[in-house]
Amino acid sequence: MRASLVVLVLCVAACSAKAPPEIRYVSDVPVGQDAAITDAKQDASTADPFAGAPPAICRKPAAWTDQKVYEDVTEAVGVSPKGLATTGVRLSTADLNGDNYPELFARRMILGTREAFVPGQQNITLLKNMAASGTWTFTDMTKESGILQTRDGKDGRPAHIVVYGDVDNDGDLDAFAGAQISEDPAVDVTKTDSSELMLNDGKGHFSFAPTQVFAQADLRRSLSSASFTDYDRDGKLDLWLGYSTWGKNGFPIPSQLMQGAGTGDFTTATTAEGVMTKDWKYQADVEAGTVHRHTWGVAACDMNGDGDPDLLGVSYGRYFNSFWLNGKLGDSGNRFDDLKDFSHLDRDDNDDWTTNWNAQCYCHDNPTAAECGKCPKPVVDCVQLKAAFGGTYRWSHDTDRKPWRLGGNTGTAICADLDGDGDLDLVETTIVHPDVGPSSDPTRIILNDGNPVPVFTHLKGKDTGLRHTFSGGEQDVGDMTGAVFDFDNDGRLDILIASSDYPGTHAMLFHQNAQGTFDEVPINLGIDHMHAHGVAVADFDRDGDLDVALGHSLMRCNLSPEECQPTEQIHVFRNVFGQGGNYLQLQLVGTGGSNRSAIGARVWVTAGGVTQMQELGGGYGHYGMQQDTVLHFGLGANCAIDEVKVRWPDGSLTVQKWNNVRANYLVRLTQGEATPGYPMVK
Repeated sequence: MRASLVVLVLCVAACSAKAPPEIRYVSDVPVGQDAAITDAKQDASTADPFAGAPPAICRKPAAWTDQKVYEDVTEAVGVSPKGLATTGVRLSTADLNGDNYPELFARRMILGTREAFVPGQQNITLLKNMAASGTWTFTDMTKESGILQTRDGKDGRPAHIVVYGDVDNDGDLDAFAGAQISEDPAVDVTKTDSSELMLNDGKGHFSFAPTQVFAQADLRRSLSSASFTDYDRDGKLDLWLGYSTWGKNGFPIPSQLMQGAGTGDFTTATTAEGVMTKDWKYQADVEAGTVHRHTWGVAACDMNGDGDPDLLGVSYGRYFNSFWLNGKLGDSGNRFDDLKDFSHLDRDDNDDWTTNWNAQCYCHDNPTAAECGKCPKPVVDCVQLKAAFGGTYRWSHDTDRKPWRLGGNTGTAICADLDGDGDLDLVETTIVHPDVGPSSDPTRIILNDGNPVPVFTHLKGKDTGLRHTFSGGEQDVGDMTGAVFDFDNDGRLDILIASSDYPGTHAMLFHQNAQGTFDEVPINLGIDHMHAHGVAVADFDRDGDLDVALGHSLMRCNLSPEECQPTEQIHVFRNVFGQGGNYLQLQLVGTGGSNRSAIGARVWVTAGGVTQMQELGGGYGHYGMQQDTVLHFGLGANCAIDEVKVRWPDGSLTVQKWNNVRANYLVRLTQGEATPGYPMVK
């Protein structure tokens, strides 16, 4: 740790919440249905804080044990092969037309071609949610939306990474439609298409930002991920972009921080703000972790609670992950310092290379090589292992024992307060091959200690329950994407891992129990979807619980064709259990110095004396996932809210409190306004 690191302490004054009103249940309403409740002790001489609000609703939830949670409604919502035949591996969701029902954007990874808009054969599809008309179905709005228009006046521009935020602060969600461009000129046939910032007219119709910023040579490359954030809290959204490799040598290239002007224009701020890495030129820089990463996923989250968004990047190739702490806490003088190693976010603590089957076989063949004396006997047939990798072991004895080769192949970092202690923890999803073994940083929970310069603890799956179980020995694990949310509205966050690209991989839903560990939900009760890749979570039908859409990958389906669909058909799953519980959904509107979409806002909801915290994000993870910008809180048996507190992402970090918010509604909270809005109430 640098000696000159300044330690800042953020003190938040405790505030007493109003006592909740006495709740009277209506006995003749079945469990799981809504009941209008009146306050039995209303004092007529006191102003009613709920004046003008809709009736109170209270539900008596049943605890989830072995009930069915999700049903596959792919055909019912119109996206199955019998309908739109929507395909996609990458997914994101947001309400783009202002009707309070989120749309769904599905994308395949097709390089070097434009979308032809052939029904049933589209590679990129923006689906309009028709639930406002009375029935939850989707219709194709891709072409009419203009989201794929091109600068040459034609149509079908590629968009592989799509995240949303109100860039021009006009009250609707704009889209960063990012493209991964091939370095092969024969594949990059248009030479002009690039990532674009697309401005929304409020009805889901998009037009180009004033300039084609992302056509610059350093930006028109192998984009892999994107997050909206307001890193300088000036009320104008910025972008944190992750890139992978580029060029014939296949070396990684730098991630880029783009400062927003509030109009759709951006300027590169990577160097100016200290988010610099170096070329893969000197071995000393590689081993120090100061070179560019093969970034697979990014996120922007306030990991130390000081109000300034920090920047995360996770890497393919077992290299160090990055953690750029915002706030000029280090001795560099920059806004950001990469504190990955001090904070232990670079990799987990398992650096035992001797568990690697290739290392064991190498040392068996070369017993006098350095450190081979501590390597155990091979647990596999070395002849067969060498043959499987084309006549050589997957091992370099000079480099593969070093820390920079002992991380994971990590696809996604998900920020969430998993243990309910008021700071953001992480779930990281990782590809693990059985020949490499546990030193490859398996998918895991990473707990935050909450300090001004946080230190993280990587928890093992055997201790948390977040792990794979195989009946026939070790297998390849393809965990690349995921989401954290409360599927049963019990007030505890659950975890969904989308695993793909290898035989036996599938979606895995984990339920957090009262002890804070996780139990895998059986497939027949949860989500039955093989080779799951890409996750979108939202209350698509606004019935009070969270639904799920999943992409499907055909990668390596030749190894297990029976597990794969004929196409990359997406599947949609409706929650059939959570609507029996109490919840709160919050739609935040920033004003007075905050970005309008309130990305970066931190929210505390207290009900029944229990406080939950969430932060509104602007996209994350492998190829640009984004969940609904409406924050969803499960409340368990509590149907009266003590307090909602929001720390707005403006220059002053304005804190605002409400003691007059109804549970079991979608509630709009606008910065500076004391009265909540209820946009779904007629």
